[in-house]
Amino acid sequence: MAIKERPSLIVSDVMMPKISGFDVLDILRNTPETANVRIIMLTSLSQPKDKERAESLGVDDYLVKSQVVIGDVVARVKHHLGIQ
Repeated sequence: MAIKERPSLIVSDVMMPKISGFDVLDILRNTPETANVRIIMLTSLSQPKDKERAESLGVDDYLVKSQVVIGDVVARVKHHLGIQ
């Protein structure tokens, strides 16, 4: 779907039913058509190793659900889209 729709930004969880967000991130970063899509991970995983893994795979932002409110998420989306 990302190849077809060409989104400017994707917000993804890490824990999903069929494929992990880490795997999705890895696939998107290694697919030429989606390699430059901005990706924000919004997750309940707060361990430093999880954030480090996401960063090593090329995530643009990593937000922990228990540490942000919806306004923070909106602000980060706007930031990555260059919207004020």
